[in-house]
Amino acid sequence: MEPGLSGSESERVMGSIVAGQAEEVSRDIQIGGEGIGPMICHLDMDSFFAAVEELDQPGLAGKPVLVGGVGARGVVASCNYQARRFGVHSAMPMSRAQRLCPEAVVLGPRHDRYRRVSAELMTILRDVTPLVEPVGLDEAFLDLTGSRRRLGLGSPFAVGRWLRQTVVAKLGLGCSVGIGRSKLVAKLASRMAKPRVEAGKVLPGNGVLAVTAAQEPAFLSPLSVRVLPGVGPATAARLEALGIRTLEELASAPEPILRRQLGRATATALIRLAAGRDDRPVRGDRAPRSVGHEETFPCDLYDRTLIEQRLVPMAEAVAAALEADARTARTISIKVRFADFRTITRSRSLHVGVATSREVALTAVALLRGVNLHGGVRLVGVSASGLVSTESGRQLALELWSLPGPPSGREEDALELSKLEAWTGVSAALSAVRAKFGQEAIGLASRL
Repeated sequence: MEPGLSGSESERVMGSIVAGQAEEVSRDIQIGGEGIGPMICHLDMDSFFAAVEELDQPGLAGKPVLVGGVGARGVVASCNYQARRFGVHSAMPMSRAQRLCPEAVVLGPRHDRYRRVSAELMTILRDVTPLVEPVGLDEAFLDLTGSRRRLGLGSPFAVGRWLRQTVVAKLGLGCSVGIGRSKLVAKLASRMAKPRVEAGKVLPGNGVLAVTAAQEPAFLSPLSVRVLPGVGPATAARLEALGIRTLEELASAPEPILRRQLGRATATALIRLAAGRDDRPVRGDRAPRSVGHEETFPCDLYDRTLIEQRLVPMAEAVAAALEADARTARTISIKVRFADFRTITRSRSLHVGVATSREVALTAVALLRGVNLHGGVRLVGVSASGLVSTESGRQLALELWSLPGPPSGREEDALELSKLEAWTGVSAALSAVRAKFGQEAIGLASRL
């Protein structure tokens, strides 16, 4: 069930909208009732990681499946609806999930596989419209305003149904589709179209939900303020202290009072969203701002050499993502969370973009050597930002040894950095081997 709706309210709103959709199939209703207005779609894959595992392993059908880290500190990254029947959800500690559902099949994540399926998904969507804005691996916004007439499918609901059937047929994976005049309405609609668990049973969702302009007030009004982007627990608590719990109450709230509680910009933005006024465009040329990978260790690590060794495969994962997206990174960052949950980050901006596993790993390790690891480490991560397309070329005039020396000041680190250009061919060979035989087929010796 969508947060913010009781069971009866959900059924009432869904019943009204679905009934309207049934009419749309037979008579080509246009969004807004007159003319072709904005038509924004949000497509979200259902339990993406778990669904990919079920697709690759048919024997998992009907079984509860958990994907994520194992051990005392592992976290559920994805779970199928069979597992959700037991109260399991993503971001839950894996140990608790296994207590709730001891018969669950637990699988480690295969990020390379998920990225490949995601790339296939985005290709399918871009065949429909060039205005596709990915949001992570498993969801995207599409602006179908200019494509609707070309598709010749009539009503928004018919378009959504066709799009969902196309994705299911080509990928063999389920998804939910929401359509509305804005990103906000489209995303909320796709959530409401998903399967849900009630009283220990999995209830199939509608799969597609299209909300017309006339239906927007009834659709938005009963929803909790917590469904709005930017409304976390603290903001929700402030609103609830003012007696504001639903979008209808927020849309009609006195703005001066909200400004005193939330600030001018936040108050204005939330009132607009609550009333369904969302003019954020779908940015078809949007590129990821960063890529990263992190790991929470089963127990605190104290040995610096061991921590550095664990950092290397993360750097390889980041480099693989850069290569898949044909980008280089101008900034490499690390994240370190200590045993007492204190978290720090360190970053280095480079004169030239880097992309190979050796480049990313050496920079990350050099950053780590500038961090005092006394007290134990529970999590480390590597990320790359300042991304630039490789199509723009790589500036070779600035030698890598002109980079600032590593935080540790070790001359051997600077010497290693000066050799990175020679690693490009090696990196290409590593990628070719992994593409043919799998991610774990070959790696740096420092991982051993």
